[in-house]
Amino acid sequence: MHKSVAASVESGGRIDFFYFNDSTAHFPPARVDRTLHDGDQVRLGATTPMAHLTAGHTLGDTTWTLDVPEAGHTYHVVIFGGAGVNPGDNLVNDAYYPQQAADFERTFQTARALPCDIFLGAHGVYFGLLAKYQRLQPGSPNPFIDPAGYQTYVTDCEQAFRVELARQWAASH
Repeated sequence: MHKSVAASVESGGRIDFFYFNDSTAHFPPARVDRTLHDGDQVRLGATTPMAHLTAGHTLGDTTWTLDVPEAGHTYHVVIFGGAGVNPGDNLVNDAYYPQQAADFERTFQTARALPCDIFLGAHGVYFGLLAKYQRLQPGSPNPFIDPAGYQTYVTDCEQAFRVELARQWAASH
């Protein structure tokens, strides 16, 4: 996991910026055996995904990229961690996560720079998992090859972030 959230996981969420005061969100503490930094790679057999810090949605949100060869072509896969503003996030003057809005800005910049042929995500709703799965047919184009869907997702999340940031900014001034 990303180094920025290791202490929170080891505390069982008791020091998480968002859930520290919500005991129903706490969990048994877990030992973190490896912390990751932006650009680190993790070897999983013959596959080596790369970690990209895409904080904002959560403090240590991580997006993974990897290349997948198939039939003489290499596909760039993005497994997006998330870029939506969570209900209750305070994007303006939050004492517990003061850099959250800036983290979102970096996330959108990072996301736009990632080459993407196959768009996956931490939640199936991000990339239309069920609809794409239902369209899978032998001999038909693979619906998971969706670079336009990836760009649309990033654009939609950025627009929603900007609307919420403007709303919160106006309410605080």
